[in-house]
Amino acid sequence: MRKSRILAGGAAATLAVAGAFAFNTSASAQTLDADIADARADLVGNVDTELLGAMTEHFGISEGAALDRLALESVASDLTSELSAEAGFAGLWVNADGTEINVATTEGSELSTPGVNEVPVKYDLATLDRVIGVLDDHAGVKGEEGVYGWYVDVMNNEVVVEAASTEAGEAFAEAAGVNTDLVSYNTDVEAPETFIVRGGDSYSTNVGTCSVGFGVYHGSTPGFVTAGHCGSQGAAVTRGNAAPGTFQQSVFPGNDAAWVSVSAGKNVTGTVNTYWGTRAVHNANEAAIGASICRSGQTTGWHCGTIQAKNQSVSYPQGTVHGMTQTSVCAEPGDSGGAYITGNSAQGVTSGGSGNCSWGGTTYYQPILPMLNAWNLTLATA
Repeated sequence: MRKSRILAGGAAATLAVAGAFAFNTSASAQTLDADIADARADLVGNVDTELLGAMTEHFGISEGAALDRLALESVASDLTSELSAEAGFAGLWVNADGTEINVATTEGSELSTPGVNEVPVKYDLATLDRVIGVLDDHAGVKGEEGVYGWYVDVMNNEVVVEAASTEAGEAFAEAAGVNTDLVSYNTDVEAPETFIVRGGDSYSTNVGTCSVGFGVYHGSTPGFVTAGHCGSQGAAVTRGNAAPGTFQQSVFPGNDAAWVSVSAGKNVTGTVNTYWGTRAVHNANEAAIGASICRSGQTTGWHCGTIQAKNQSVSYPQGTVHGMTQTSVCAEPGDSGGAYITGNSAQGVTSGGSGNCSWGGTTYYQPILPMLNAWNLTLATA
């Protein structure tokens, strides 16, 4: 079994996008159709050519189809924000080819999703999230032997426990006291282990070298966010463009988050290095499951994929981290802490994963919004 490392059911309603929009003919459906069309119009001439090039290469689509996908993903992000607190909401995701938004709702729900054909599922997202909370509490910081992680799979309306064996997963769920009818087990996974950061030319501490995430400000103090496992609170950044710097806050395990202050003379920009140019950062709007996403890191540069799951707990030997987002993007040693971005929206910083960028892999990122909120940080934007 390969090792993964920290990188220092339900039916659903669908919306079609692109050439032929398969919406209902109601006024509300037409409004949603118009929202997607408006989003696409806003994108034309305002999307980095590097982004379109990366998407056409990764997904095997035309630039026009890439704009269609980005427009749909923008609307999906807005819908997620609007629906997440509603009773009966069971999850939202974009399908694999980026042409449909899927919204799951519980039977009998009065959830309003204009233009969407609602199909009921058994459990709402709040119920599944409570199962995650119970598993988190049971695992504690040290985790559970033979259990690698757990998350909500909104596409199948269940909680997935990743483990070395079905028996180990079942024992974990049963010992936690959760309703195992809501749980499935995935043993086709890789065991997490600490990812040893290696020397490079991004930023260095006494631990090793990691990648800068996003520029931020704490009041008037400039800095950047990165992964918590890259340095403990008080650690010094001694090399790279970010030097000199100091880890002001760092959390690992539990989360994998940190923010580093840099000297007042540093120019903190609202951009991400794509290794053939830069990507402007406009906001931190959270992308939907299934959305396209790209990652930047000092070892492997720029790579793209899709968001696969949210609110994942990952169990490393040093302890369990919670609230991670799972992606299909590859990464390698030294990419830790680097930026994940969808369109021009900052998403998070590289935490861990498995595989490499030669044959692919799975990675997790620490979402950026909890870091901004917890430490009163302001995202640097272009």
